[in-house]
Amino acid sequence: MDHLLDTATTGPFYLRRPEIAEMVIDAIRYRDPGHYHLHSFVVMPNHVHLLVTPRVPLSQIMQSLKRFTARKGNLILGFTGQPFWQDENFDRVVRNQREFNRIVSYIETNPVKAGIVTTPEEFPFSSASRPLATQLT
Repeated sequence: MDHLLDTATTGPFYLRRPEIAEMVIDAIRYRDPGHYHLHSFVVMPNHVHLLVTPRVPLSQIMQSLKRFTARKGNLILGFTGQPFWQDENFDRVVRNQREFNRIVSYIETNPVKAGIVTTPEEFPFSSASRPLATQLT
């Protein structure tokens, strides 16, 4: 699925607009440390990856993030009542530090794999260029 998202040439790419990507990052960071501990993120042109340790139910986190960013994103785009995010999310349990490290690497190298940049640190909308604590807690 990620390969399809990374190589898509059609569909909404709202997140490639810097002002929208920054707004999403601000919303993600705002909820850390209240709703979760943020470990890693990337805002790709058409999707977002997050690695968090939740402090409230994951459904509450996603509903809060999606509701807020959809309203703000549609305002920036001049849209009214249009869907901004897909309904579904994909989540998984991280079982150990090795898997945690692999997921951080996966998230932060996503822009490289998509051919957007040559190193993770070059991509401005990622924790690779905006370092965070990356310990499993």
